Amino acid sequence: VVSTSLLVSVDRMGDVAEDKSSFYSNAEDYWREVPPTVDGMLGGYGSISSIDISGSKAFLRKFLGDGEGKTGKGRALDCGAGIGRISKRLLLPLFRTVDLVDVTQEFLDKARTFLGDDAKRVGNYYCCGLQEFIPEPDRYDIIWIQWVIGHLTDDHLVAFLRRCQKALRPAGLIVIKDNVSYEGVVPDDVDSSVCRDLDIVRRLVGRAGLRVVHEEQQLNFPKEIYQVHTLALR
Repeated sequence: VVSTSLLVSVDRMGDVAEDKSSFYSNAEDYWREVPPTVDGMLGGYGSISSIDISGSKAFLRKFLGDGEGKTGKGRALDCGAGIGRISKRLLLPLFRTVDLVDVTQEFLDKARTFLGDDAKRVGNYYCCGLQEFIPEPDRYDIIWIQWVIGHLTDDHLVAFLRRCQKALRPAGLIVIKDNVSYEGVVPDDVDSSVCRDLDIVRRLVGRAGLRVVHEEQQLNFPKEIYQVHTLALR
């Protein structure tokens, strides 16, 4: 989730691509051991949750409402949802229905109670890695992808974004919010992920046939973690 790796930046995606199965299985093993709590979802940085949600809400509200190019408020998809922290505080207050997808069944089981009364507005809980997940076409107004793209290889990220584009309703929006490295690709062997720089993320977005329509840096996060940027894609 929140990458605190301070390793020297190197381009390692080539190595990862050669051993996809262990890249994914090691990540699944890591998350299986993480407690199903907000602090667990945020790598021990539970204290930043409110700042994160406030920033995301301000970002998202620029696109919601009536009028040309505005996004509907029908259904959202929370990718890498964990226990539903983002669904509970960001998506369910703004959308009628939310679907959750995560690779760890224990987190999705916890989400059913963590979401409280709002759980009745959850459409589906999908237990699946994003590299294999196929969202239903023409279903979502917002697809929210936060702190999870580092768990996908370049090719799988591009393919997933293409599937997400097909899953959008008219005027729908894909949002990526994630850590970005200062240069290149930085591997994190602890949770079996990578952190890419912004230029690489933008290039992969372009390969998926999408364009960045708005971009912001999340402010007021601890200085020791990588910068976090939010990108709206169409």
